[in-house]
Amino acid sequence: MAKVTWKPGTLMAPLPAVLVSCGTMEKANVFTVAWTGIINTHPTMVYISVRPSRHSYEIIRRSGEFVINLTTSAMAHSVDFCGVRSGSKVDKIEKCGFHKEKSSKIEAPVISESPLSLECKVTEIKHLGTHDMFIAEVVAVDIEERYIDSKGKLNLQQAGLMAYSHGEYFSLGRKLGEFGYSVRKKPAKKKTPPKK
Repeated sequence: MAKVTWKPGTLMAPLPAVLVSCGTMEKANVFTVAWTGIINTHPTMVYISVRPSRHSYEIIRRSGEFVINLTTSAMAHSVDFCGVRSGSKVDKIEKCGFHKEKSSKIEAPVISESPLSLECKVTEIKHLGTHDMFIAEVVAVDIEERYIDSKGKLNLQQAGLMAYSHGEYFSLGRKLGEFGYSVRKKPAKKKTPPKK
């Protein structure tokens, strides 16, 4: 297939559209971030890239902590609102009808409506140009109980998570497989004993 070459751009997709909460229970803010991801397993490290002009930037820089709250399709309208309105002008948590919960390890609150939240402590800030990258260690994970089955397995695919792709929001679709399924041996078929 023929490909066309464009100049460099931010076309990595899809990305998670997460709500990042920061501040304290008494004075919190939330904003939408799509430039986020995992960067290490042990210790568990993540990042968010934020423009220094954003209201939450200074809150996170001063406090050294934030919460990454995963979002669902049902939250799409509010997630978009939190990405285009500034916390310096409006209380986005109140306006969107979100509820705050106390985090277990940090001061920044968890958003109750999120099915899974990562409590993060900043370890480094990398100045990259238009954005600064907050590199952080995950110090706790808060999961909505209904997504944990009786065997203790996380079933997050039931949450209806959403993603962001080149300026648009999408609901995640059907399951195609699971990690390692391409090389997993198929179980041997049971032989039926011959009829007598």
